Parts: sequence; C-alpha cells; structure tokens
Amino acid sequence: MSNKRIVASFTTRQGGNLGLHVGDDPLRVIENRAQIAERIGVPLDDWVAGDQVHGATVTVVRAEHRGRGAREQKDMLPATDALITDVPNLALSTYAADCVPILFADEKRGAVGVAHAGWQGTVAKVAAKTVQAMQAEYGSDPAQIIAKIGPSIGPCCYEVDEPVEQRVRASFGDLADELLTPNENGRWQFDLWKANALALLEAGVQFDHIVREDRCTSCQVDTYFSHRKECGKTGRHAGVIALLQENEGC
Repeated sequence: MSNKRIVASFTTRQGGNLGLHVGDDPLRVIENRAQIAERIGVPLDDWVAGDQVHGATVTVVRAEHRGRGAREQKDMLPATDALITDVPNLALSTYAADCVPILFADEKRGAVGVAHAGWQGTVAKVAAKTVQAMQAEYGSDPAQIIAKIGPSIGPCCYEVDEPVEQRVRASFGDLADELLTPNENGRWQFDLWKANALALLEAGVQFDHIVREDRCTSCQVDTYFSHRKECGKTGRHAGVIALLQENEGC
C-alpha cells in the first residue's frame, strides 16, 4: 500500500542564494539548493523550475520533466511562471526577491502547484489561472485547494506609477481601490498580497484556505532578498512544494 503527503516550504536568505540567473557562482547556488532539497526530502535532481518571464502561463509538469532547471538555467521549462503536477516525489520550485511566490496543494486529488506573481503576473491573475489549470488537468475542486502566499514586497514598500495603477484598475475593476493607496509622491502603494488573494477567491478558493505570510521582503532585508531595496543586486529565495509518496509494506 502507499500513502502521500505534501511538503511545502518558503526559504530565506539564510539558506543562501537559490537563483541561477543573478551572476552568483553556479556551484554555490547548486550547493544551496541541494541543502534545501535534503531538508524537504526531495533530491535536487527531482526538482523542476521554469524560466520566469512575468507572465501567466501555467505548465503541466510530467515525469519526463524531472530535473529540468534544477542545476542549469538553460534547462528550465521555457517561458512559464506557474507549474502544476500530480507526479509523486517531484518538487516544483519558484524563485523571487520581491515578487510573490504562491504554493498550491490539493490533497484530495494529489496535485500541487507553484506560481510566481510580480505585478504583471498579479494583474494577469496567474494565481487564478493556476487554480483553473489544476481544475482542468486533475479535476481539482477549487474549494479544496489550499493556497499559501509567501514573502514578497508589501504594500508598505511597493510604490507603483500610473501605468501600473491603470493596469491594476483594468484587471480588478471596482476592487482596485482596495489594492491601491495614493501616497505623497503622487503614486500608489500596491498591495500584491491582497490582489493575489482576491484572484484566488475569484477562482473559487475558500477564504480560510488562503494562507498569507504577510512578510515584506523590503522591510525584512536581513531575512529575505529584495530586488528593490538592494537596487537589483541580490539573490533569490524560493517556494518549493512536492507530493511525496511513501511505500509501505503490506
């Protein structure tokens, strides 16, 4: 017989830089990833990563994708900001340093997902599209999915200009006023956490199944990497989720 369990984790900068695309020594990055992999119980060669392009494409990860992007940037699944799978013992990973990492778990159907949501992915509702993809591919009931919104730049620190403000209003309509707060600079503070939560609710995820960390990467730069706070010269932390299958004797 067999049983399954889901492991999920958001890392911090104390785990070292996990991004292969920021100019760090690749061997050091791989070692950092390997340490996280050991901690969650999924070997690094069983990880999968996508080439994040600030879009809303969701890629279905199958067994043959195992290891893609785990050790080499050029091997990442192309042009995708969300990954879903029902393959056991395979870890989906997403990388960020102010953008929002989101983890998805459907224990009933045995499916998991990750999404990377900067402002562009947020207004494109990549969070909702990930839920919809799990529903279409695995028969997931959105009401059964648990979604965890990880550390990212908070509304306290995330100032946006008029072009972004207009995109937010176009995407969220009347709800945009809940997401945008005018500031003294003639710009707006944008709440990425609430925006992604609203997108999840719109997709049918239950309010009490949305877990928000509400940890600002810019405020807590001693704990997290922050692209904006560190002027673009920083590493990446990760969100990782896996469906583990453990075989037992009769």
